Amino acid sequence: MSQFVDSDDTTPLLGDDACSDDSQDEDYKSRWRSIRVMYFTMFLSSVGFTIVITSLWPYLQRIDESVNASFLGWVVAAYSLGQMLASPIFGLWSNHRRRMEPLVCSILINLSANIYYAYAYLPTDNNRFHILLSRAFVGFGAGNVAVVRSYVAGATSLKERTGAMANMSACQALGFILGPALQACLSFIGENGVTVKFIDLQVNMYTAPALLAAVFGVINILLVVFLLREHRVDEHGRHLRAINYTSEDGDYLHEETEESIDQVAVLTSNILFFIVMFIFAVFETIATPLSMDMFAWTRKEAVLYNGIIICCIGFESILVFLVVKVASQRVGDRPVLLAGLAIIFCGFFILLPWGNQYPKIQWADIKNHSLVTQMSAATLGSNSSLEPIGCPFQQTWCQYTPVIHLAQFISSDFLIGIGYPACNVMSYTLYSKILGPKPQGVYMGWLTASGSGARTLGPVFVSQVYTILGPRWAFSLICGMVMGSIILLAALYHRLIAFSIRHGRTEG
Repeated sequence: MSQFVDSDDTTPLLGDDACSDDSQDEDYKSRWRSIRVMYFTMFLSSVGFTIVITSLWPYLQRIDESVNASFLGWVVAAYSLGQMLASPIFGLWSNHRRRMEPLVCSILINLSANIYYAYAYLPTDNNRFHILLSRAFVGFGAGNVAVVRSYVAGATSLKERTGAMANMSACQALGFILGPALQACLSFIGENGVTVKFIDLQVNMYTAPALLAAVFGVINILLVVFLLREHRVDEHGRHLRAINYTSEDGDYLHEETEESIDQVAVLTSNILFFIVMFIFAVFETIATPLSMDMFAWTRKEAVLYNGIIICCIGFESILVFLVVKVASQRVGDRPVLLAGLAIIFCGFFILLPWGNQYPKIQWADIKNHSLVTQMSAATLGSNSSLEPIGCPFQQTWCQYTPVIHLAQFISSDFLIGIGYPACNVMSYTLYSKILGPKPQGVYMGWLTASGSGARTLGPVFVSQVYTILGPRWAFSLICGMVMGSIILLAALYHRLIAFSIRHGRTEG
């Protein structure tokens, strides 16, 4: 039951697991300095994604009035599709070359794509497709998380692993906090903002976040170039000679490669990670359209309020990561993962609509009786200068699906804010332990690709189902998917054990 009682709950958020003597060792300090650079890279990658997520839908609506929620799903998915394609490539690259190379290359792609996003309003037509392409390239650059995860997994002992992975997830959560918080702050620039004429750039509440993400990219490149060094250790913390390490061998040990990895456990971990990322992608994609439909928020209100909500979820996630480190030591990684999935199930179950109160229809504060009446009201309202608010009459389910109350929305956010971070950190902590001391770049690339595939399909799935059938069908299907993942985890529970435990090096 406690086969993974090997994390160190004394590890501070950005600290290491050193004793006082080890802390004097220059190689040890260099290793943890490099790990912290990876923490920061994960943090900036997270900021680069979330800093535009709450304003993406209003930005699309502003530059293309004919866009609908279905296309939003494709735009959000484009990021993850790019990441899915890039992750195995960067992972393979990092297995055979110095990790600085794929990291700098990927960050440069990310930086350029954010600038492209800021200029997406400029063309006279097809603006929506420029946003889609820019997000795909941002995602391609974010494929470097496979490199980050493989580096941290390879540079930590089995005892350090859960703590280091939790720290990395906490940095990712900090990015999720800072991104929406910065977007919320930048929303006060307004939709018009200011124009920098000599570069023909309009800086407003939609473009400023992407430009700021590009600045973060420059900082990230400088840190990687000047601070990152190659380090690799075995499960006991002894240094190995890394394949991509070009200096002298010294007293480094050579890795053992004769023992096999449990491929069933690898596949199961990828499936579970796919499901975890899928359901969170659904949540983050639908939050803004759902709140605008159900609570009749304007575009600016939706950006501000959802930014605040996601920011609060991020703070909650950091607390969860700290608790997870202790809980994992007490009961093991697998029970924490199982509990996280159960909490996510409750979060989506609460979000199911109920009662006999219905959402407000755009342009018509009426009792949801006649589509003809609504269309007439919409026609009259189209001559108004006011922004339409409420549930669009084109979504016919708005007439017969009960409204989701704000209390439901907040309660669901709270539960998902507990369950998702617990599942996220436990998924790839377990995965790295299953893989053992062998080079993990390609395997981590596939794990990242599976998560990116989920983030590709999730937004497309929810935008299509939500637009056509409504929230009741969308969230019921998600509940079924989470229940399926719980059954899968229970069925293969005994296979998800560390490499060293499987081969008898360490007692369970």
